[in-house]
Amino acid sequence: MRPDDLAGLSPFAGTDAARWIDQRAAVHPDRPMLVWAPPEGPGRIWSYAEAADAVARLAGGMAARGIRPGDRVLLHLENGPETLLARFACARLGAVAVLSNAMATGPELAAKMEITGPRAAVTSSTMAPVIAAHAPRPLDWIAATGDAPEGALPVDALYGDPQPARDPDPAAPALILFTTGTTSRPKAVLWTHENLLWAASLGARQQGFLPADVALAFLPLFHVVGFSWLVLPTLWVGGTVVLQPRFSASRFWPLAVEHKATVAAQVPFTLNALAAQPAPETHDFRLWIVNRQVPEAQARYGIPRVSSAWGMTEMVSQPILGDSDGTTGDGAIGRPSQGYRVRIVDEDGGDVAPGEIGELAVGGVPGRSIFAEYVGRPETTAEAFDGSGFFRTGDRVRQDPDGAIRFVDRIKDVIKVGGEGVSAAEIEAVIAAVPGVAEVAVVPRPDPMRGEVPVAFVVATDGSDPDAVCATIRAACAERLARFKQPAELRLLDAIPRVGFGKIAKGELGRLAAEGAEVP
Repeated sequence: MRPDDLAGLSPFAGTDAARWIDQRAAVHPDRPMLVWAPPEGPGRIWSYAEAADAVARLAGGMAARGIRPGDRVLLHLENGPETLLARFACARLGAVAVLSNAMATGPELAAKMEITGPRAAVTSSTMAPVIAAHAPRPLDWIAATGDAPEGALPVDALYGDPQPARDPDPAAPALILFTTGTTSRPKAVLWTHENLLWAASLGARQQGFLPADVALAFLPLFHVVGFSWLVLPTLWVGGTVVLQPRFSASRFWPLAVEHKATVAAQVPFTLNALAAQPAPETHDFRLWIVNRQVPEAQARYGIPRVSSAWGMTEMVSQPILGDSDGTTGDGAIGRPSQGYRVRIVDEDGGDVAPGEIGELAVGGVPGRSIFAEYVGRPETTAEAFDGSGFFRTGDRVRQDPDGAIRFVDRIKDVIKVGGEGVSAAEIEAVIAAVPGVAEVAVVPRPDPMRGEVPVAFVVATDGSDPDAVCATIRAACAERLARFKQPAELRLLDAIPRVGFGKIAKGELGRLAAEGAEVP
């Protein structure tokens, strides 16, 4: 049976993302929904009733300026009140919110707008002129937070008369997010209202969110970890979101203590940064959600439960979840969760034997538990699924003897050297263990004889001797790696280039390796 044959009746019939907020406001109107906690300037608290009213008035203002069901509105914002309220306002209208990475440049925005065709945009005062200059087609209007520049509306002017709720259609498009690609053009991932409701309800149920929870949200809301893993489940149960514009290691604990935060989502970057900060003797955290088991964080900070999970933009929620009792092995990502079917397959799509490495394939219901489509790319959407309806994730994993699934590497990080598959992660692990190495990234370089060879980009620690570090790296690789796995070239950098939320820009490194260019 194909995974999408299990669709059946929608569990969310009769509602949508906007009506859901209205329903929560009707049940507990005075409960705090959103607490805005900027590093400078005044904060603010919205109750559920106040937030629902703000969403309705923002939707009314958008409608008065010509936004209609099916239209797309670009939201190019770092975390802020409008980041959340505007996407629910679009949902109330039947419009589609296009979420863009707040760090995107003008040319990157141009590519995203070319794919999605927004009619309008909500952004910051500094980015409003950039969007106007790079839009492939003129936008009807641009609203800006802060002091609106010439040609842009102040975002406060968008609020109008409350927009009446429309007839709910859970299958209607709601959001477009972008994959954090390091190569070629980005893929625009379409989520429906049902996708949003699925992420909210499943996350709340699987992770055990409670109405009394206070979520400290600092990860970008244009990514799934901050949005669908944390914010949506919190709102589903009627909890409170304390929102920061961005992560700050120095503000994390003071804010957590001040607001009595109980849940947070963490990624390796934030955990590493927090390791250098003093932690309070007491706090109210009961749950941290991470993307891989990190027992040391649980012990160091006294968090009762640190839950690992795996997901990606296309998966909407968490198809793989760590054990609730914390027994998932160190470094493992967890086990298949509710509502998804999971396989580990070989290159031909057959199931691998237990313990063998293969590609993670996930089955779900498009438009409900997994994304609906890649916008404007039907062939790419079709190619992402195998003949059985399973989404090929591109992640290589294996299943441990205890049943837990362990991430190995990305398929695109497998370098084909003379027909042999070489894991870039394996080489990186050897080099990272060498004294004097601060960071390392390994990418393939085309080779006329062997097809590809590995090239290692290395950042040396301050004060180390670069020549000595390179010599030690070569000796370590010769000792621990087969000859065909050893880097054909070592290149020292001042910094590893990154995209997204700290993701290594392996596409850029690959181009530099192939061209023999110097890293700026």
